[in-house]
Amino acid sequence: MDPPGAPRPPGAPLRCRLFLAVCWVVAAGPAAGAKVLPPPSNLDYSFIQICTLNWTWNPPENVSSSCNLEYSSDIVIDEVPQDKREWSKSRFRVTDTFLNEEMRFKVRSECKYDNTSEPSRWVETSLLPKGIPGTAAVDLSCVWHNLEYMVCTWRPGENASSDTNYMLFYWFDGLKNRKKCSNYSMQQGIFECIFNLSFPKVTSIYPAISILIRDDSEEIRPVCASKNPTTLVKPATPRRVTLSKINDEIYVEWSESDTFPENCLFYEVEYHNGDLDSAHIIKVENNHTSIPTVDPNSKYIFKVRAKPKPECYSSKLYSDWSEEKSIGEKMDNTFYFVLIITIPLIVAVSTIILLVYLKRLKVLILPPIPDPREILKRMFGEQNEDAQSYAKDDSVNAYDRLTKEEEIHSLVLTETPACTNFVKENQ
Repeated sequence: MDPPGAPRPPGAPLRCRLFLAVCWVVAAGPAAGAKVLPPPSNLDYSFIQICTLNWTWNPPENVSSSCNLEYSSDIVIDEVPQDKREWSKSRFRVTDTFLNEEMRFKVRSECKYDNTSEPSRWVETSLLPKGIPGTAAVDLSCVWHNLEYMVCTWRPGENASSDTNYMLFYWFDGLKNRKKCSNYSMQQGIFECIFNLSFPKVTSIYPAISILIRDDSEEIRPVCASKNPTTLVKPATPRRVTLSKINDEIYVEWSESDTFPENCLFYEVEYHNGDLDSAHIIKVENNHTSIPTVDPNSKYIFKVRAKPKPECYSSKLYSDWSEEKSIGEKMDNTFYFVLIITIPLIVAVSTIILLVYLKRLKVLILPPIPDPREILKRMFGEQNEDAQSYAKDDSVNAYDRLTKEEEIHSLVLTETPACTNFVKENQ
């Protein structure tokens, strides 16, 4: 090895370039001589059912019999590859469709496990959307309630008119023809439609459901969606929750759903003793459980909800909580507060009443001894008052008699001249 900075022979770079060129020729030799396969022909599509397309094509011509011919196909939505490439010997492929977006399907021929030929070029065809952009329904969401009926909701497109009459159609493998949902409602700008959906209870495989929402007008762009029903399952709310107390245990029981297969649901039981911050949740696989070592003087509140087991369904939806049930009695804190205020008040009032009563009782039992001086003073004082009042009465009576006599005399003096005049006039 030459030391750093040592001069290199002038032919070294040329030899390296020649060596790399020979390696490239050796590696590219088989590829240069490989034969390119011809592409498939007559690529076309047709609707099998709503939202389901069948892509078909013809095989390429002049293909060697030694070629293990297969077809590679892929889907592009609005120029975005979907990474759904498949290889198959069949000359068709069934896919879901997206009516509100441009959908391109492409296919090519390949000889598997054969290095003497190269895949053909891609052959493409497109499915263009119809209607005015922005008029398709948006935010489609569906929930399969208790394996009995499905509820789908959506909002109108931003460019759709207020009188747009959306219609929902659905189909799945097993139905002869598509069905139309007829139970519509609309609240606060959200459309809702409910339709019955049930499968045999013994089945463990559920087909995908194709949903189409469109309008009779060609101006409204339709939209398609494919739903896996096992991801949409929501159990019914547990009913008839009953509580019973046995010794120091509380026994909880509720009704099971008849539409679910056996052992396909588990339950969550939440309970607390009046304090919401200290709620406890336990998980059980049966429709009953017991809570040991409870406080006999406390009030307990229970509620239950259900969820599908992952081995039966892929749904992560819980049921709604059941109605709360309670057992036991808990004294209200207000009662204690009133009791604390009332007891001292009652004691104080009772004490005051007792003191007043005892004072009166003491006066009745032990009356005070009268003072003799007060008695004598009171006796003589009353006699003096009587004498004075008698004297006053005599003077008043004498004055009254004198006044009456004067009045009588004045009357006599007044009447005498009148009689004399009368006699003179008669004479």
